[in-house]
Amino acid sequence: MAHDPHYARKSIGEIAPKLAALTDEVLFADIWSRAELGPRERSIATVATLVALNRTEQLPFHLDRARDNGLGDDELVELITHLAFYAGWPSAFSAIGVLRKLREERTS
Repeated sequence: MAHDPHYARKSIGEIAPKLAALTDEVLFADIWSRAELGPRERSIATVATLVALNRTEQLPFHLDRARDNGLGDDELVELITHLAFYAGWPSAFSAIGVLRKLREERTS
């Protein structure tokens, strides 16, 4: 799944056009494309942050993006397992639940 450059505009643009524009044009078009970190490293940092903050609503999008950026399910499970020691067991278990659901949706 390639990243849609108008993802935010399509998903929240009718209610929050400025937030959508900043998301599409600054966050994804600029920050995510800077050369100092590759997409894979940015995905690891983003998934780690979302797990640590227990932001499960945003996790599906970023787990899929992490896959697009070269991370396999085994690596994502290992990342979440590692984070259990730093972010807490409840956050890790919640993240594993999200990953499991995405995996099931992908195979059905």
